[in-house]
Amino acid sequence: MPPTSRYPDAPTLADSVRLDDDGVHILDRRVFPFEHRWICARTVEDVARAIEDMVTQSSGPYFAVLWGMVLAARQARHLPPEKAREQLRHAADRLIATRPTNDQPRKAVTWVLNAVDHHPDDVLAAAEQGALAGERDYRQRSQELGKTAAQLLPDRACVLTHCWGDLYLTGMVEQALQAGKQLSFICTETRPYLQGARLTAETLAEMGVPTTLVSDGMPAALMQDGRIDMLVTASDRVTMDGHVINKVGTLQLAVAAHTFGIPYYALCHAPDPHSATGSDVPIEYRDGNDVLHTLGHRTASDRVTGLYPAFDVTSPQFVTRIATDRGAWKPEHVHQYWAQQ
Repeated sequence: MPPTSRYPDAPTLADSVRLDDDGVHILDRRVFPFEHRWICARTVEDVARAIEDMVTQSSGPYFAVLWGMVLAARQARHLPPEKAREQLRHAADRLIATRPTNDQPRKAVTWVLNAVDHHPDDVLAAAEQGALAGERDYRQRSQELGKTAAQLLPDRACVLTHCWGDLYLTGMVEQALQAGKQLSFICTETRPYLQGARLTAETLAEMGVPTTLVSDGMPAALMQDGRIDMLVTASDRVTMDGHVINKVGTLQLAVAAHTFGIPYYALCHAPDPHSATGSDVPIEYRDGNDVLHTLGHRTASDRVTGLYPAFDVTSPQFVTRIATDRGAWKPEHVHQYWAQQ
């Protein structure tokens, strides 16, 4: 059994990665909500494979990497400081490589490595403190981001989402509900893993928000019919010039929203200072075999091949505002985020 949740009043997926004495317990999002199955990752390699195999997604890998680094510190705690630091660096490289498009794993390992650098004589205690600080920072930033995003919403709105926005999305909804706003959501199913159907729609319904599911090909027609007031998505990375990298399918939704005069708000904690523009971000291609299956059932014959670019890049011209934990920016101005202290 996984350790007891520290956030019992939060939606189920808001606390789906937990550290315990025997390893990192990860709620398997591939089968949620039909099953609440937890997988125990006992080593760094187990954590890495769980991320690569989509056991956890969105912000889940960030937390899995934090606690995975603690597992690495447990293994290295009896080594001399330099050897321990080297072992942690190897673990960090392995965990960062699990999701090359998303910049959150890199941020997670930085929290732990910086803590160990400051307290090299007690690697395990430092790693644990660094991971806890990284978790607190992420959750606090998500709350601030939620406030920013909620302020962009009118008092009544039908919001289209794509894929699973995780703490970004739940933070926005919590803040909007507290402000008395009346929201309804339309969720794309998000093939091939159906994150929108299984994760987003389930969580929004759990939060008491009216929620409707549509297939990925329907939103443009709904926009044309006036059924959608705005498009809101999370982002796996935002570049310094305002390109939004997110789950594949975001680009076509943003173009359709632009065509029909519907605002598109992208959510992120901060733009990535290491990515000047969209071409600087590696796009992960996953196994094309995933596209040929839905929930374990093959949907095309063996004469057909699949192709799966997992993310796409939306140009700034199709983005209305980028909501961050320091306010909302026009995409061409989002680089100013880092000028604020």
